[in-house]
Amino acid sequence: MTDFFEIDFLNVESKKSGDAIPLRYSIGGATRIHVTDGGFQATGDLLVEHINKYYGGPKYIDAIIVTHPDGDHAGGLRKLFDEFVIGALWMLRPWLYADELIDRFSRFTSSDNLAKRLKEIYPNLAALEELAIENGVRISEPFQGAKIGEFNVLAPSKTRYLDLVVESEKTPEATKEEEQTLAEAAGLIIRKAINFIRSAWGDEYFPADDTSPENNMSVIQYACLCDMKILLTGDAGRAALDEAADFAPYVGLVLPGVDRIQIPHHGSRHNVSTEVLDRWLGTKHDTQPDSQSFTAIVSAAKEDKDHPRKSVVRAFIHRGAKVISTEGGHKQTGHNAPDREGWVAVTPLPYPEDQED
Repeated sequence: MTDFFEIDFLNVESKKSGDAIPLRYSIGGATRIHVTDGGFQATGDLLVEHINKYYGGPKYIDAIIVTHPDGDHAGGLRKLFDEFVIGALWMLRPWLYADELIDRFSRFTSSDNLAKRLKEIYPNLAALEELAIENGVRISEPFQGAKIGEFNVLAPSKTRYLDLVVESEKTPEATKEEEQTLAEAAGLIIRKAINFIRSAWGDEYFPADDTSPENNMSVIQYACLCDMKILLTGDAGRAALDEAADFAPYVGLVLPGVDRIQIPHHGSRHNVSTEVLDRWLGTKHDTQPDSQSFTAIVSAAKEDKDHPRKSVVRAFIHRGAKVISTEGGHKQTGHNAPDREGWVAVTPLPYPEDQED
């Protein structure tokens, strides 16, 4: 059987963007199904339907990967436990490390109490843990260096993950989230208006600050399938992408250059920078190229006016990307994949002549 892969980025059909990425690949006659994130809880049925329709009605899924705790990534995965036998669930559970973290939380003197609180803070992960235990599914840690089928985990390292748990506004030390919730309830949050400026080819503007600690917890996966380099990023930010790039040589990935890449966090400006993209994809072309050298896919809901940001789309195109969005429908990228009736080539996003100031 000819080696192939097919990676699907599902349109989660919500007002907010989310990630649900089932994929199937066959290498040397061995076929695996691998699901990275599952969108919102309401996405679960859509995910099951897609796997059954296009992956041959399987009974078994080899691996489920939760990139990080957000509800737009973890919620829909619960449905898979009702419909399939799961080989392994890969996710990071902060409460497992309460003994290692306890000295960094002055409000807690008991590891058990800290673990209990962390479970309350991350309910999506706790719910998946319960389902896995009920169904006898092994839960594994996707720390840097782990191998999931043909995929290598490039980030996070355990050390950086524990630091992010402490830094997170969701954790027991932080008060900012509480204050923001109260302010929002009182109607005191003022959203900054985004101004757009016309920009010449190659101009790039990104805010100075990185994304949130929760997003930087994202599991970053790399595989070389059919001689094509594939990178799945979740909602990883600049720090996570830099850590992943540092580790890339240890799994045989020579940078810059990939063939398929998930644009992190639905195309947010806080997740990438000129320097990070140069490191992963190479420097900008002097002029707009006649053809694209790689494919970049962004999970962005049609009704989500905040994603993807024009500055991000521009920056990927500057480096030779064909940028594809899930706005309006599911998207697939693959090689030697089985034909699908009714699926046609998509039109990439056009180059934005302006960007967010």
